[in-house]
Amino acid sequence: MHVLQKNIDAFVKLGAFLEQFCDTTPVRKEGIANNDMFYDGFLHQLKLAEEHNGWFIRENLSFAMKQWSLALTREHLLEWLSGYDTRHITPNRVAVIMAGNIPLVGFHDFLAVLLLGHSVVVKQSSNDRHLLPYLSKYLEYAEPTLKGRISFTEDKLENFDAVIATGSDNTARYFEYYFGKKPNIIRRNRNSVAVLTGKETPEELKALGEDIFRYFGLGCRNVSKIFVPEQYNFDQFFKAIYAYRDIIEIPKYANNYDYNKAVYLMSLFEMLENGFLMLKEDEGYASPIATLFYETYENGQELKKKLEVDSEKIQCVVSNGFITGETGFGNTQKPALSDYADGVDTIEFLLRI
Repeated sequence: MHVLQKNIDAFVKLGAFLEQFCDTTPVRKEGIANNDMFYDGFLHQLKLAEEHNGWFIRENLSFAMKQWSLALTREHLLEWLSGYDTRHITPNRVAVIMAGNIPLVGFHDFLAVLLLGHSVVVKQSSNDRHLLPYLSKYLEYAEPTLKGRISFTEDKLENFDAVIATGSDNTARYFEYYFGKKPNIIRRNRNSVAVLTGKETPEELKALGEDIFRYFGLGCRNVSKIFVPEQYNFDQFFKAIYAYRDIIEIPKYANNYDYNKAVYLMSLFEMLENGFLMLKEDEGYASPIATLFYETYENGQELKKKLEVDSEKIQCVVSNGFITGETGFGNTQKPALSDYADGVDTIEFLLRI
């Protein structure tokens, strides 16, 4: 059997395995490959992840498992790879440096490297170190040819042919210094925005709440800023997102809300707030936790030009019929396999090294 097909088979089995953990109360299913060996162990890893990182609440862990279980089907994997010539791949050793802001945030890079027959050496964030090593053991058991092709390190990266590194603007400079001579993808800070026209339905605005609050806004695909027409009435927005009010019951979120509110009040910044989210007028894109920046616009065409100029700071633009390549309300944290971070085609990169 072709190597690619074997690798696809292994990840399809993993997708079926993860489907059991899509709800906050996992449901063990019959007929799942290697379940007797791995089910209870993964329950324990989820518990460890939740205990280790206060942002990784069970609801968000379950959401992440669900998105990957939906993505890892034979149909989706074959459709994703169908546009590439994968017949002549030279196996290489690819280093992947992962962020730890949301659960399994580096899994897409991990998946792409292994599907194409390369070996991966993973340097994880300490914030998200429990899940992927365990899932790697599952993959090695599902497809023995993957053994020896997956490794993890906490030490200095050595003996690799290419690197995919995700971090901040500051770490990107470090990455460029150390890895600039190797084929690389280096990702920096990005945030996502939404463009409102004032004609949105209550359902669309409620869905926007998902884009804002999922993972507490910690992902680069989370909406951290909205653009609204001048004289926009925020009452409809606040009414629609009221469904997410229970987020303030999460201690780490509440602490950030209280701290940032105190800073704004002491600095005499004007803001709007509803008890669990603050709206602050600001030209920046990276808003603090529990804060959503907003900026008004007068002319839609001028706003499109601004978004184009700032495109390297933006991951997603959420809107309805405003701009080419937009993301629909409520869908930022449900990317397709072909929705590449920073718009850089990882598969194309891995085929060229």
